[in-house]
Amino acid sequence: MNQKKSYRYQVVDVFTQVPLEGNPLAVFPEAAGIPSTTMQKIARELNLSETVFVVATQKIDCTACLRIFTPGKEMDFAGHPTLGAGFVLVQQGLVRSGTRSFCVEENIGAIALLVDEGDSSMLWLTTPPVRDGPTVERENAAAVLGLAPAELAHPIPQVLSAGNPTLFIALKEKSAVDRASLDGSRWTAVKSQYHPDPLCVFVFAPTADGAYSRMFAPDYGVPEDPATGSATGPLAVYMMRHGLTSQRAGHGFVSEQGARMGRRSLLHVRVHGENGKDGIDVGGFVTPVIDGEIHI
Repeated sequence: MNQKKSYRYQVVDVFTQVPLEGNPLAVFPEAAGIPSTTMQKIARELNLSETVFVVATQKIDCTACLRIFTPGKEMDFAGHPTLGAGFVLVQQGLVRSGTRSFCVEENIGAIALLVDEGDSSMLWLTTPPVRDGPTVERENAAAVLGLAPAELAHPIPQVLSAGNPTLFIALKEKSAVDRASLDGSRWTAVKSQYHPDPLCVFVFAPTADGAYSRMFAPDYGVPEDPATGSATGPLAVYMMRHGLTSQRAGHGFVSEQGARMGRRSLLHVRVHGENGKDGIDVGGFVTPVIDGEIHI
């Protein structure tokens, strides 16, 4: 019988300062030696939106390499795991003391992180380049959400990606965002027509401060995500492109997500340059809640 090994992990709530809100994340800070197949099984066992395994990096400009898994598959990039793992790296002394900026390696490449000058429990990441995907007819997008086409705002729904392709659907009212419910059969039909690869659905309504949002990711084994950092940079691009926000370069706004789930998350955005051409930063607070150990 093989002897079991023990691995420490920490659960942190990301994009909140309130314990048990935001998006929970499990971080294994010393995951060397855990096979990829076992990482996937652990992520399925913990059943959070994502679980991060910290391993050694081969990039001299990176502090560590992050392997990010949903219960269903490994991710090339994800926002709340990047910020949450960055926080754990800093808190456990795996980042040199006093360092405010550092990089982590992910499947998509190096991701820059910045520890907020005013509060070390808030971190920022620089969003990878945003790429355009196909547009989706309003009637099809509305049917996927179980809503009437008249409840959609004027922009045509479109797939954008900063590592994770996501269909953005703008609605007129917050109440419609709360009523949205992903129709599995219609979603399968729409995906086969427009985008056969794994895809997320991000639905939102503009607000005075930014956006009120929800995100569905059944293709990744996540029925609904409390906070989606990888989609927030593309959200900013989509909103600025279609005049859905008054915010411009040098200013910021907030995407409120997860409220419908009882896990309210606040995702902060800073835009640099016209429509983010000089970069988009996504930031949030991180709150530690659990220290654990797994025996496998």
